[in-house]
Amino acid sequence: MFVTSAFAEETAPAATEGDTHSGTGVPAEAHGTFPPFDPATFPSQLLWLAITFGLFYLFLKKVAMPRIGGIIDVRNDRISQDLDQASKLKGEADAAVAAYEQELAEAKKNANSIGQQAADAAKAEAETARKKIEAALDEKLGEAEARISSIKANAMKEVGSIAEDTASAIVEALVGGKASKAEIAAAVKSVAR
Repeated sequence: MFVTSAFAEETAPAATEGDTHSGTGVPAEAHGTFPPFDPATFPSQLLWLAITFGLFYLFLKKVAMPRIGGIIDVRNDRISQDLDQASKLKGEADAAVAAYEQELAEAKKNANSIGQQAADAAKAEAETARKKIEAALDEKLGEAEARISSIKANAMKEVGSIAEDTASAIVEALVGGKASKAEIAAAVKSVAR
């Protein structure tokens, strides 16, 4: 520590051997105050405070602050790059979402048209199948009607012969005589009409 000349000139009281602390040479009661609080040492303390503060200021100005400033600049650059990249990625994500929504709308539109085409095709196929079935049924109905009419005609022929036989039997039973086949046939035909 720097000692001022005023402090150095002060003389300490003569110490005797019994007055020192265990052989260190420091007098037992040299002053009554603690040296940093002694007003006589204030000028040297202020000088050293100014020198220390100046050196500390120069250290901060030349070494610490440029490093801290560089770190802050690097962080600011990194943050701005991250923000730029985030905005770029957000733009790409927004574009991807817009493209997805557009493709989804087109897919829905295509699905509706495909569904309509499938429904129309199914209706056309059903109509064609219905017409084929109706034609087959009409053909079978015509065949059935032809068979029924032929069966009816055969039955009517047989009804006529049965009627002639029955009429001849009735005439024999009622009249007791025989009628000619031509007369009975003519009578059955006149009734059948």
